[in-house]
Amino acid sequence: MSSGVDLSQFFETFFDEADELLTDMESLLLELNLENPDIDKLNGIFRAAHSIKGGAGTFGCFGHLAETTHLLENLLDLVRNGEMSLRKEMIDLFLETKDVLTDQVAAYRQEEDPDEEAYQRICAQLRQLAEEHKKGVSAPAAVVAEPVVAQAVVAAAPAADSQNLPLCVRVQRSSAKDIAVLKDEMAIMGDVLHEQSTDTELTVWLQTTASADDLIAVCCFVVNEDQISVQREALPAADTAVAPSVAEVPVEAPATVVEEKPAEPETAVAEAPEAKPAPAAKAKNSASNNARSESSTIRVGVERVDQIINLVGELVITQAMLVQTASTLDPVVHDRLINGIEQLERNARDLQESVMSIRMMPMDYVFSRFPRVVRENAARLDKQIRLVTKGQSTELDKSLIERIIDPLTHLVRNSIDHGIETPEKREAAGKSREGTLTLSAQHQGGHIIIEVIDDGGGLNREKILKKAMAQGLISNDNIPDDELWQLLFAPGFSTAEKVTEISGRGVGMDVVRRNIQSMGGHVQMFSREGNGTTTRIVLPLTLAILDGMSVQVGNETFILPLSHVTESMQPTTEQLRQLSNDDHVIHVRGEYLPVISLGDIFSVDGAETDMTKAIAVILQAEDMRFALLVDHLIGQHQVVVKNLEANYRKIPGISAATILGDGSVALIVDVFALHRLTRDRVGSLS
Repeated sequence: MSSGVDLSQFFETFFDEADELLTDMESLLLELNLENPDIDKLNGIFRAAHSIKGGAGTFGCFGHLAETTHLLENLLDLVRNGEMSLRKEMIDLFLETKDVLTDQVAAYRQEEDPDEEAYQRICAQLRQLAEEHKKGVSAPAAVVAEPVVAQAVVAAAPAADSQNLPLCVRVQRSSAKDIAVLKDEMAIMGDVLHEQSTDTELTVWLQTTASADDLIAVCCFVVNEDQISVQREALPAADTAVAPSVAEVPVEAPATVVEEKPAEPETAVAEAPEAKPAPAAKAKNSASNNARSESSTIRVGVERVDQIINLVGELVITQAMLVQTASTLDPVVHDRLINGIEQLERNARDLQESVMSIRMMPMDYVFSRFPRVVRENAARLDKQIRLVTKGQSTELDKSLIERIIDPLTHLVRNSIDHGIETPEKREAAGKSREGTLTLSAQHQGGHIIIEVIDDGGGLNREKILKKAMAQGLISNDNIPDDELWQLLFAPGFSTAEKVTEISGRGVGMDVVRRNIQSMGGHVQMFSREGNGTTTRIVLPLTLAILDGMSVQVGNETFILPLSHVTESMQPTTEQLRQLSNDDHVIHVRGEYLPVISLGDIFSVDGAETDMTKAIAVILQAEDMRFALLVDHLIGQHQVVVKNLEANYRKIPGISAATILGDGSVALIVDVFALHRLTRDRVGSLS
């Protein structure tokens, strides 16, 4: 019977929930203790697989996903029931299965067929594990191979009197809404012989081929396990002769026959109804002990959020225009208008901050994927490494949080490969055999500080010096440590004695710095030989808004990111020194800084050519300070960042653009591009 409902409209929600469940599954698998696995974690892993299987079965067009999760679920059920002992190779297989499931979800999301070879391979491995268990035990083995069929046979076979009684499902301390959902669920699971319910309790007598564990698993999608009890129990005396329509249907009737067809995808038939009330969402929400509300969360596409952010940005620009226009009015005559514009300015700022907060995500989104990275890479190198995470709840803009994953992965792998020593070396150095790798995140002003800290051997100054001098990066060995460490981010620079699967090709660290700079951030490194290394990433919280200093060159206005501005001054003749025809330095507090003219860089007509009449803005970019010459300082204000490359084209030295209060466009200077230019000039002069 067709309901006429187009289920494809729910695909995206299912994919999102499947991704969340797979992430949770991986985290729980990595947390399992082989000797004494936590039953709550095992149940959580099982429920994740069961939810995905049920959802995939509902739609009927995700066969590979349904079958893979079905095989995984069978094995997980044996583990959580104590019928199969957990081993390291099983965890590895379950993690590999999770990877295959992730790829399958991604393929279905793109309306593509999943990788057939990967599907066949992982299913064969799961079946082999089930077969090995089947040969090692007697009676329970049949449950592994065909669990649904086995249950049907048991239900129809002669048994003790108690086994002929219906299953009685009791749910307590629930809500009226959940009870209504559970009634529907029980009707799907079998024939309801009798039910009793109040606003907070439900009791159902069920004739079903499902086991008690199956019924508990289904109920757990709606309520917590401690609210449920299932046991075989006779019907109440007054109801022993109930519902002729029920009595006329034998237990072995069509429901059992449908589930016994081995050629049919049983998850699509037997499990489809289970997933009807969005089990993934209910499994996630049940942890709140039913203190939940329909309006507590809402899933919205990122593109809609971005559209709102763009519209708010336009509102802020319009408000800035009104402020600039109102600044020419007489405050006595137009006091109500000016007060209204000031109120609009405050409201626009609050609205902007609120909308931006919608796009913020916790760093746990990033950190949660590294336990797997550390576990597998440490095992590959025969190292013992413990991962510690701090500040997981620290929030960062979604656009940045996704782009920081690759740089962090490079740094983590680098610490595992080059930083933390083998257990034998650590023990010889008087350290614990187990190394510690720490990922931390914290807010500091308008930035987020992300650190990768290891307690390994630290950086070898002499080795790095020798390599740097051999490559011509430096000419003397008096370079300070902080400047020397920055050479590790130079293209092609690597001190690795051999190339490994993890790192050592001399491409990773350069990519790290380049990616972080493209996000408006910078990277620093600190190390003490023998005591470990800290790599610090400093990022703005968002790229949508920028605190900037507006400067004028000729008739053009440019924006300098305020986070890079340290001070400004008008140079004197005594401060300036000429090194060549085009190169100058300025003496500031005992330090000679390179001088760059913004007018020269962008060939601005009418720019001031007399350095003593210009303004020198001192900028800090990573390890270098330099002076940027401009004609005038206009002021400091917040600007809405517009992507120049998407709307026009990429311009060297310019990172983005903004619209000013008078409606004109101002270009935002790429300080890191100027930093590279300055560094190249200094290098050529040295």
